Amino acid sequence: MALRRRTLLLLLLPMLGYRILAVELTSSNTKPVVQEFQRVELSCIIKSTTTPNPRIEWKKIKGGETSYVFFDSKMQGDFVTRAEILSRTSLVIKNTTRMDTATYRCEVAAPDDANIVDEINIQLTVQVKPVTPRCRVPKAVPVGKTATLHCHENEGYPESTYSWYRNSEPLPTDSKSNPKFHNSSFILNPGTGTLVFAAVHKGDTGRYYCIATNDAGSAKCEEQEMEIYDLNIGGIVGGVLVVVVVLVLITLGICCAYRRGYFVNSKQTGKSYKTPAKPEGVNYIQTDDEGDFRHKSSFVI
Repeated sequence: MALRRRTLLLLLLPMLGYRILAVELTSSNTKPVVQEFQRVELSCIIKSTTTPNPRIEWKKIKGGETSYVFFDSKMQGDFVTRAEILSRTSLVIKNTTRMDTATYRCEVAAPDDANIVDEINIQLTVQVKPVTPRCRVPKAVPVGKTATLHCHENEGYPESTYSWYRNSEPLPTDSKSNPKFHNSSFILNPGTGTLVFAAVHKGDTGRYYCIATNDAGSAKCEEQEMEIYDLNIGGIVGGVLVVVVVLVLITLGICCAYRRGYFVNSKQTGKSYKTPAKPEGVNYIQTDDEGDFRHKSSFVI
């Protein structure tokens, strides 16, 4: 038994020595979350190494592409003016933007160590406050008809959820879930921001607005009035009948006017020249020079 323990110890010693000589990294936070325009530190700490001046590199991995952040002891790209290395290995971004959301890899190469390279990934999330959502509310809807209210914004990160208010009072996701709204028939989708009324009633009249919310903050659209009105079928039918009667009377009036000749074209008022009738017993002889020469039948040559 003692021989077996001694043999096991001898086998473990090289492995323990290999770990002592290996460069090893750790981090105080591998998933930092920060709001846009704030400062953030990406922690990368050398836990153990025997190399006095190891080589440190930072890379950014996003959308399948990899780019350098810190290489050859210098900041790269747009990080030159807004990032720096802290405590030899950690990366500090002074003014984060939404485009900084990505995976950052800290790589350390230590030639004097048995395991000369180690790396650690930091997942950075930059939260973005929602902008004012775009809201669409129908101005007037007849009683009993469907109505859909829309609310959406596409700047916030993570994606926003939506809530609707009527006359400054929050609406539940389902009108049937709250006895106060049992006369209504609406369903609210917090993910898409749509508020759908299956059949509106007079009590749904009011001023509506929507609020978009995520972990970074919230934003509200302006209030918009939605009016619910009664559809007067009798009045509509009566109006149609009045129009028909008026059209019939106009048609009859036009027909009577035609019959009485009010729409016949007037003749020219000027007198037209007519050739005087030839008196009986007078013959006309046409000549080139004298025109018509008239003589009586009793004239004797």
